[in-house]
Amino acid sequence: MAEKLTGIAASSGVAVAKAYLLVQPDLSFETVTVENTDNEEARLDTALEASTGELNVIREKAVDSLGNEAASVFDAHLMVLADPEMIGQMKETIRAKKTNAETALKEVTDMFIGIFEGMEDNPYMQERAADIKDVTKRVLANLLGKKLPSPATIDQEVIVVAHDLTPSDTAQLDKKFVKAFITNIGGRTSHSAIMARTLEIPAVLGTNNITTLVTDGQLLAVNGITGEVIIDPTETEQADFIAAGKTFADQKAEWALLKDAETRTADGKHFELAANIGTPKDVVGVNENGGEAIGLYRTEFLYMDSQDFPTEDEQFDAYKAVLEGMNGKPVVVRTMDIGGDKELPYFDLPKEMNPFLGYRALRISLSAGGDAMFRTQMRALLRASVHGQLRIMFPMVALLTEFRAAKQIFDEEKANLISEGVVVADDIQVGIMIEIPAAAMLADQFAKEVDFFSIGTNDLIQYTMAADRMNEQVAYLYQPYNPSILRLINNVIKAAHAEGKWAGMCGEMAGDQTAVPLLVGMGLDEFSMSATSILQTRSLMKRLDTVKMQELANKALTECGTLEEVAALVEAYTK
Repeated sequence: MAEKLTGIAASSGVAVAKAYLLVQPDLSFETVTVENTDNEEARLDTALEASTGELNVIREKAVDSLGNEAASVFDAHLMVLADPEMIGQMKETIRAKKTNAETALKEVTDMFIGIFEGMEDNPYMQERAADIKDVTKRVLANLLGKKLPSPATIDQEVIVVAHDLTPSDTAQLDKKFVKAFITNIGGRTSHSAIMARTLEIPAVLGTNNITTLVTDGQLLAVNGITGEVIIDPTETEQADFIAAGKTFADQKAEWALLKDAETRTADGKHFELAANIGTPKDVVGVNENGGEAIGLYRTEFLYMDSQDFPTEDEQFDAYKAVLEGMNGKPVVVRTMDIGGDKELPYFDLPKEMNPFLGYRALRISLSAGGDAMFRTQMRALLRASVHGQLRIMFPMVALLTEFRAAKQIFDEEKANLISEGVVVADDIQVGIMIEIPAAAMLADQFAKEVDFFSIGTNDLIQYTMAADRMNEQVAYLYQPYNPSILRLINNVIKAAHAEGKWAGMCGEMAGDQTAVPLLVGMGLDEFSMSATSILQTRSLMKRLDTVKMQELANKALTECGTLEEVAALVEAYTK
């Protein structure tokens, strides 16, 4: 019988397909004494062969989607699988101890892992320990007849079901086959949601327990617009979902007609509609969706998709590609925002009680441990600046002294490059991301020194509400339209305008159809969102009168006390 559940509608679209469980299997086993050691050696050979075949497929897919360098980790895994000394010791253990292949595999690999992890002065060998752990898990799964999930190998239409999806998981998803995904945890602002919108894959997140309710291959219906999920839908329900998908596709076709139109309100006022991107490849989607700028280029993906710190030249190539791809339109590049839930395997971040409130983003860049990394990024950006209209933004700024310190490094590296004879653009704007309430409250002082503000509402809301946006227990406190949040945003916009500067927004709120009328009324200059939200927002703005929206914003700011009152007011004004 069909079972219905509701989660958070995180990426629009509708799909009906079979479930693909992206859940780690139980790989526990018992040590068994065996008489037929030849049979155990044959089982080991079969598992090694199957693992090699799987890794070759994954490697090929990774080359296509991520490039040769990112795929090189799988070369290391394949070398482990073919290591004659290690395999020889496993077979020797089977024969000498008359034990099963699982035990021999674990004993020998544990020994090698221990040796390599102990080489603290040799990072290369410590990385080999991580390779052996990954490979052991794959071989063990094949020995036990279990399926180790691998999104890169999906070759038929499915709906991915997972506890959560990491950035590397989502990077492996092929939208030709992955029709939607559903997770236990997460919300509209989690990385998996943002990636889903970029890839235009419908997503429902935060269902709490979807992984325990669904088995591999079970039929699912997903509506990423309403947050509805049906397990084992009836034929009627399937037809209803398919019809809803058709309606959404027709709506998208209507929005697509606005691709080359200017973003103007009903009374002719222009607003800039920009896109948030993670990689140079995303520029295609920005242009296809009529983006007038890039309001946020998240450069940390350059670091997260690499096996080591990306070099100055590698970064220069990426920034140049994005600037050239936008054909002279503005590009706001956020400097490295590592920390919180974004870790690098090759950069040792301290274990912290509250990493979102800890050593992250600009705090790393301005520390002794991050200075060289930050200067490399500055040099790469400055070199690329001649290839387009570059704007640089520092994340996680709480203090005016932090902005001044970062700007000083920018000035120093600019002077260094010019003295080396490198041409650098002389019109680079330098601004900050407003995501800490302290900076939002002091916006009038920041506005005297920065060139622009970009409001990062994803973090601004969670810091203002003291509520982790990834925590389902307090998800009700993630309130973009709460009057306290609106007042902070209004304060930032007014402070920018008082100094003749512009204010944008790069949080998910910028593309929220309830928030847009309020932001138009407050005079926000630039709205940056997932590229797939641009045309829908342009369509909405065409129907808005700025004078009426100013009246709406004033009422929301002065007369409303709750999110519900604000939402009702917006609905009344935009009917």
